[in-house]
This record gives sequence, structure tokens and C-alpha cells, in this order.
Amino acid sequence: MDAAFTPLHRGGQGPPLVLVHGFTDTWRTWQLALGVLERTHDVLAPTLAGHAGGPALGSDVTETALVESVEAAMDAAGMATAHVAGNSLGGHVALQLAARGRARSVVAFAPAGGWAPGDDSYLETLAYFERTQAALRDAAAHADAIAASAEGRRRATEMITVRFEHLPAELVAHQLVGAARCDGFAQLVAYARARGWPLDASAIACPVRVVWGTADRVLPWPAAAARWRRELAAAEWTVLDDVGHCTQLDVPLEAAQLILGVSDR
Repeated sequence: MDAAFTPLHRGGQGPPLVLVHGFTDTWRTWQLALGVLERTHDVLAPTLAGHAGGPALGSDVTETALVESVEAAMDAAGMATAHVAGNSLGGHVALQLAARGRARSVVAFAPAGGWAPGDDSYLETLAYFERTQAALRDAAAHADAIAASAEGRRRATEMITVRFEHLPAELVAHQLVGAARCDGFAQLVAYARARGWPLDASAIACPVRVVWGTADRVLPWPAAAARWRRELAAAEWTVLDDVGHCTQLDVPLEAAQLILGVSDR
């Protein structure tokens, strides 16, 4: 597995499947699920614009900036449409792809943008990212040492997972450094604070499964899902007890099966 910060990963054979990571993450968040998914799918996992290894974000952030970067990767890979799975901000991008007619199905793990109208709790989530970003920049120089111990891996991942014991030290270190190198961080936070992430859910015609962990500390269940429970009422909803924000890290094999349960229909 390539440890560098690269623009994408592609592997496997079968129907196309696109995997979209969350805010400050990279495509490698899907690493532990790739082996299962690539047995039956041609998997494309791009790094989002403005993130470590991904394309530049550009000076003007719009509501389509991130989804267009994924569409460009799909176009280059010859994928007019694909099954799509995404986590957090990547879950929102996955839903955008569906609304734009590029998704055959969507599995959205704790998709961002789901706060109820008038609920400003999302501002605290953005503030949390801002608080931790400065600490991450300081910690990045010591990422290998932090990830070398079980206690370090626990502390590094406690906001996004419940289970950390199975996470490889190298992957945890990669994520720490990648988050610190998210060049589009300030732009994306400013945009989210001013505009949120709009989506015309009524334009989604493909099958959708929404997955949420009850132990999500970044986008807490059920408050952070209120909008999606209303606008995606026809979707299949799966609630996982004692699972954190990044299902693909917390329970990677279960995450893979949840994706395959929709894409293989």
C-alpha cells in the first residue's frame, strides 16, 4: 500500500465504485475495506480537492467545488456513473453525485449537512475542527511516535472511532499528517460557516442507504441527521450501535458489507 499522499487509488475489477473520504482525510481512510470491495468492483478512491495529495481547491469555493473534483476523477477513469460511498463531507459529496445523475447507488456514512434548519450546532463542529487543526500541525512532526503506541493511536482516533486496536500505526500517522496538510482547510470552513452545504435531495433517483453510528462524536446521532431523516425519508437507514464517525475505520468489514449490500443488488 502506497504511504505517500497521492491523488487517488484505483484497483479491482467489476462494476465501478467510487469512495469519497471526509473533511481533512485522504483516500486512505478506505484502506481497510479495499480488499473486500475490490474483489467485485473497479474501485476509484480519489482525494478531494484541497486535501493532502488532492488537486488544488482554487480561490473561490462553491457548493460544487468538491463534487466537480470527484467528477473529474471519474471522467479520467472512464466512469460516466458509478456506485458511490462516502463518509462525512464525502457522504454529502456522494449525495451530490446522485443529485447530478452520476451515482447508480449511494451509501452515505454520517453525511455532513444534516442539521435541522435553525439548529446552529454545526458551528460548534466547525469550531472543533479549527481548535484541533492547530494542535494537529504541532503533532504532525511527531506523528510516527504518537502512532507507535496503543495509547497514542487511541488518543489520535478517539473522536472518529470507538475501536482503534486494529488500526495500523502507519495509517494513523498518515491521517495525522494528512489532516495537518489539508491546504483547503480555512477556505472550506469559511464556506461551510457562511453557506452550509446545499443539496437538492429531491433530484436523487438512485437507491440510497444512510449509515450512522450511535457513538459518533463529530456528527452526533440523531441531531446531525435531522435534515436527512426528513429529506431522505425514502432511503434505507442503518443505525450501528457503539460505532463512531468513521465506520470504514471503526468496523471496516461491516462497512464494506453495507456498501456491497446496495451496490451488488
